[in-house]
Amino acid sequence: MSFKKFKEFTSTVVPLATENIDTDQIIPARFLKAVERKGFGEKLFHDWRYDEKGNKIASFELNDQRYSGKILLAGKNFGCGSSREHAAWALYDYGFRAIISSYFADIFTNNAFNNGLLPIQVSEDELAVLMKQVADEPDSMIEVNLAHQKIIITEKKIKYSFEINAYKKECLIKGYDDFSYLQSMLTDIEKYEQSRNTAF
Repeated sequence: MSFKKFKEFTSTVVPLATENIDTDQIIPARFLKAVERKGFGEKLFHDWRYDEKGNKIASFELNDQRYSGKILLAGKNFGCGSSREHAAWALYDYGFRAIISSYFADIFTNNAFNNGLLPIQVSEDELAVLMKQVADEPDSMIEVNLAHQKIIITEKKIKYSFEINAYKKECLIKGYDDFSYLQSMLTDIEKYEQSRNTAF
């Protein structure tokens, strides 16, 4: 499945400093019955966002009116636990396009890339600076520049670089998951196969 091409953007941030957030907390297992990727955003962090009566819990960060935006600033070891791809679906459907943390679970990282999300890994010190900045100034803007692999706190003119697999970077920029990337190469693959057939 293809996604919107990833473009550089500047956004406010939703901070969620809790560490070791697993995929069952991101999207509880009882919501995994659907096979389409739509509608999961409203279930994102469901058991933290809503009480037993379905009312929003005001103290939870996604319900805090001070915070909004396309960037989730998360605590260390984000996306651990099961390998459910629905976690990435829920984050994307909610409106997040980038997640910043000091560490991501490997399977979650791959699922994020394949669903149009950019996981940005920074150092623990850099994460602490970002958390403090957003806590002190909730309206802080962060620029996400995938092409140059940088995030920039515009008010402070602070720049942090991040690493990314070159293939995954290309896929995000072009709006491809692994399958649609292969589909984009179909003509070249067919030409190669034809050249092999004529060689024998």
